Amino acid sequence: MMDYLYIPIVLLIGLLVGYAISIGYYRKGQGKKLKENEQKAQKRLEEALEKAETIKKVAALEAKDKIFHSKTEVERELKERRAELNQLDKRLHQREEVLDRKLEHLERKESDLNRREREITNKERNLTEKGERYDGLIKEQTTLLERVSGMRAEEAKKELLTKVAEESKFEALKIAKKIEDEVMDTSDKKAKEILGIAIQRYASEYVGDTAVSAVTLPSDEMKGRIIGREGRNIRALEAETGVEFIIDDTPESVLISSFDPIRREIARLSLGRLIADGRIHPARIEEVVGKTRREVETTIKEEGERAVFELGLHGIHPELVKLIGRLHFRTSYAQNVLQHSTEVAYLAGIMAGELRVDIKLAKRAGILHDIGKAVDHEIEGSHQAIGASLAKKYGENTKIVNAIEAHHGEGNTITVEASLVAAADALSAGRPGVRKENIESYLKRIEKLEEIATSFNGVEKCYAIQAGREIRIIVKPEAVSDEVCAQIARELAKKVEEQLTYPGQIKVTVVRESRYIEYAK
Repeated sequence: MMDYLYIPIVLLIGLLVGYAISIGYYRKGQGKKLKENEQKAQKRLEEALEKAETIKKVAALEAKDKIFHSKTEVERELKERRAELNQLDKRLHQREEVLDRKLEHLERKESDLNRREREITNKERNLTEKGERYDGLIKEQTTLLERVSGMRAEEAKKELLTKVAEESKFEALKIAKKIEDEVMDTSDKKAKEILGIAIQRYASEYVGDTAVSAVTLPSDEMKGRIIGREGRNIRALEAETGVEFIIDDTPESVLISSFDPIRREIARLSLGRLIADGRIHPARIEEVVGKTRREVETTIKEEGERAVFELGLHGIHPELVKLIGRLHFRTSYAQNVLQHSTEVAYLAGIMAGELRVDIKLAKRAGILHDIGKAVDHEIEGSHQAIGASLAKKYGENTKIVNAIEAHHGEGNTITVEASLVAAADALSAGRPGVRKENIESYLKRIEKLEEIATSFNGVEKCYAIQAGREIRIIVKPEAVSDEVCAQIARELAKKVEEQLTYPGQIKVTVVRESRYIEYAK
């Protein structure tokens, strides 16, 4: 039993001894590792000290290098400053020398002037003495002449001056007449030459436009589809476009009537697209017209910008550019107004270049001269007055406004460019084949205009000029007073408005003139 008790004790003792031995070995190993770590730390510390010393040396070298470069830069700047100061010093010395020379020159001039002043004073004194003697002689001669002629000196002087004035006036009139004739001959020749150069340098093609819009139908059956049940389609078209559709007995054709060319164009394009699509009902009409209207507005803007860009102009108000684009759809006697305005701008610019005046101003006034026609169906008044008002509203200067207002001869032009625009307008509109009008209706309108004018009492002659844009009346001065002339002009204008149909406006001019003629035999 005791033997069994010793076995656990022996085992326990063995375990304790083993544990003690293992702890001894562990502490020995830890001590060794600790020693190795201390050696490594010492080594790393030495290396760190060496690196710090190296960094310190490098930093010292860099600092010395920077100090050296700074010193060198400062010395260089000092040298440059010294050189500049030396140069300034030289210039100051040179200027002092120049000023000294000028001062000496001025002193010499001053002494010379003083000498001349003394001489002049002496001469004036001598002349005064001589003048007194001459005055005495002149008085004696005047008294003698008055006694011989029987006239006082003042009367003789007055008569002499009158004769000299009359002779001088006659000679001046002859010279003025000669100069005027020469100027007229030269200016007429020069004007023809400038117009010829302008036409030669700008000879654009002409394409005729018509104000009547017609849409061709594939068949007469399409008319019924356009009208729709109980007319709902045609009413929708007219409501959306604001134009009148004329569907009559004309086979396979529909006419579009409107004073507004933009609306007429939108209606024409919309109807063509509806016919091509085949779906014609109010909802589809609203959709197509809306889309077409946006496309036409884009076209208007592009046409205006294109015209301004081609002419090389800038700074024109965007609203004026849009109005220029609207002229693309406007016609006057079948002439496209945008093409006409562009042509006028080019012609005016060419003539301005020949005369060496402002080319940009002439071109700008030329492209804007008919801008009033873009809205003349919306605003009352002549297109000149409307255009001038629009140009003034959108910031154009007074020269442009005057050129627009006076391009048909109404009012006075204040610049050469304004006169060139008027000439270019007449030149563009007067080219053969540009404008179209029934000759028979034109002649009837002119005859009727002259007939109305001659119906007034006291009218001696009347002439329709400027292609019927003006009626000029010559009255008998002994039968008609100035007040009656004003009354004739007002009544004639009123009668013309009531009895005639004409484009634009007609200017009424009444002339009352008295002439008295005698012949020297």
